[in-house]
Amino acid sequence: MIVVSDTTPLIGLASIGRLDLLRRLFGEIYIPQAVFDETVTHGREESKAKEEVSKAGWVHIVEVKDRLAVNVLLDELDLGEVETIILAIELNADWVLTNG
Repeated sequence: MIVVSDTTPLIGLASIGRLDLLRRLFGEIYIPQAVFDETVTHGREESKAKEEVSKAGWVHIVEVKDRLAVNVLLDELDLGEVETIILAIELNADWVLTNG
């Protein structure tokens, strides 16, 4: 099963100490680079998600290939959401985790 996640589920679950639910439910998840950046690189220092996501070996960071599709959708959504949608399409994901 292929599962792609946006930023909000990662931050929400980590903030209540339950990021492990994703591993228990799905085994592994994929996130685009923009989601990693929003969660870890640019995340708040005190954020539990920053630490937990960065050390979770079952969270795989994948670079989105279709940059044209990303640029087209940026008028409607933020970068993390756009890359999540495009990555889900590219990986033919079974599940997409988002806040919408």
